[in-house]
Amino acid sequence: MSEVPGNEVQPHVIGSEFAEVAVDVDMAANGPRLRLEDRRTGRVRYLDALELETVVWLPEGHLRQILDPSADRWREEPGR
Repeated sequence: MSEVPGNEVQPHVIGSEFAEVAVDVDMAANGPRLRLEDRRTGRVRYLDALELETVVWLPEGHLRQILDPSADRWREEPGR
């Protein structure tokens, strides 16, 4: 997070030619969690410490499967 004039805290934005995500720490739940927002769609996901640790420990092949956008992201929803 970075401060801007007026003491507003802005999330960090991580982007590439393929995606842009705003990253922030949310303190409103029972404990801190990471708030991730897809800047293209506005979709938000929260990850707690256990979920983040799971990502760190995933074998590389498993992470590649998750990152394949054709697996979920660009498929039509059932019934469409």
